[in-house]
Amino acid sequence: MLGRYDLSTIWVFMLDRQEEIIQLAIEHILVVLMSLFFAAIIGVLVGLLVWDRALSRSVAIAAAAIILTIPSMALLAMMIPVFGLGWLPTVIALSMYSLLPIVRNTVVGLREVSPAVMESASGMGMSKLGVLLRIQIPIAWPVILTGVRVSTQLAVGIAAIAAYVAGPGLGAYIFKGLSMLGAVHALNFALVGTILIALIALALDGIFILITRYTTSEGIRA
Repeated sequence: MLGRYDLSTIWVFMLDRQEEIIQLAIEHILVVLMSLFFAAIIGVLVGLLVWDRALSRSVAIAAAAIILTIPSMALLAMMIPVFGLGWLPTVIALSMYSLLPIVRNTVVGLREVSPAVMESASGMGMSKLGVLLRIQIPIAWPVILTGVRVSTQLAVGIAAIAAYVAGPGLGAYIFKGLSMLGAVHALNFALVGTILIALIALALDGIFILITRYTTSEGIRA
């Protein structure tokens, strides 16, 4: 069947449904950004709290790693009795899945700052909090943003599964295509959803590359 598929039909399909496709794409981007916002706040705060405590650091990273091993459909299904369907369980699940790269990279970035640099800052009268905010975080910033960037790619892909709980985004097209295999537009639904999710992932990745470039000091970039 794939061998006889005419790719030109996908353009007609997209034009006929362009308003719905645009709406789903916007929803997909919004739910990813909302989830990343919460994951970044929680992940960076956790990283800041545990980076210099060996036991707490190991527990935090291990907990975030365990969450990532839970199958997405299973996690979303478990949330239905508590949070119902739609945006809320999707945002919560994506935020949870996005934690590991952010927590880990925050810890790694802060620990990679040279102790000599921190001792020099302390010797100049800077408080521990001042060293953290003015020395460690700026130096660790590119590493932290890399963690957020990795989480973005995870969230964009996993967000497609959210259609299982009537969540927002392009996953609805993929599920619809799979549910009507053999029908005229089944492959069109699945392809449009998959291709646009990939394009969104690439676009967001490019944005984070620019953010990293323009928010990192020249001395660190060099």
